[in-house]
Amino acid sequence: MTPTSLSILIPVFNESQTIDELLQRVFAVELPLEREVVVVDDGSHDDTPRRVAQLQQDHPEWNLRFVSHGINKGKGAAVRTALQHATGDLVVIQDGDLEYHPKDLPNLLEPLLDGRADAVFGSRFLGGPHRVLYFWHFTANRALTLMSNVTTGFNLTDMEVCYKAMFRHVALSLKLRSDRFGIEPEITAKLAKGGWRLYEVPISYAGRSYEEGKKITWRDGVAALYHILYYRVRD
Repeated sequence: MTPTSLSILIPVFNESQTIDELLQRVFAVELPLEREVVVVDDGSHDDTPRRVAQLQQDHPEWNLRFVSHGINKGKGAAVRTALQHATGDLVVIQDGDLEYHPKDLPNLLEPLLDGRADAVFGSRFLGGPHRVLYFWHFTANRALTLMSNVTTGFNLTDMEVCYKAMFRHVALSLKLRSDRFGIEPEITAKLAKGGWRLYEVPISYAGRSYEEGKKITWRDGVAALYHILYYRVRD
C-alpha cells in the first residue's frame, strides 16, 4: 500500500527558544503527503507549552496536536506517547531544537515512498553540511555506532541520529520501552531483530553548544552502551 500520510513526532523539553521556528519550518517544507504534527511536552519548566498552544491558536490551518506529560519522563517516553497519538501511514522523529532541518525530510522519506525500505535513518556523516562542534561527541557517536553494528549486523554510520522514519506499523511492532536516550539503540536493535529493511540517507546538521541548550552528556553515552548490549540479548 502506498503511504499517503505522515505523522511528525516532536518530543520537547524546555524548547521555548526554538519551538516557534521549528514548527514554522515543519509546516513550510513541501511534502508529497498529508502531514500531522504531534508535539509531546515532556514536563518543560519554561514557556514551551504556552508557545505551542499559542501556535495552535494562531495557525488553525496546521494539523498540530499537543500532548503534555506534566512531569519529565525522558525522550523515549515522549516518543512513545507521540506514537500512541499518531495516525499517519509513516512516522518520523523530529527533535524540538533546530539541529535537524525539516528540509531534509523529502530525501529521508523517499526510500519509504518508492518501496525500497521499511525504515530510514538520516546520517550526519554521509556528506551533508554540518556545524563543527565537539570532537568527543563525534568520537563517542562513532564508537556507539560501531558497537551497535557489531550487535545488529547493520552497517550504519550514525545510529544515534534523531531522524528516524518508518512505517507506523513497523514502529508499533517494535514495542518500544526505553524512557530516555536509550530509545535510539532500542529502535535500531529491534529493527534488526524484526528483519526490517533499513536505509540511510545524508542529512545536514546544526549542532548546538551546551550554552545554546544541548542536553546530551557523557552519562547518556554510557546509558546508550548499556542499551546496545541489553537489546542484544533481550526483546
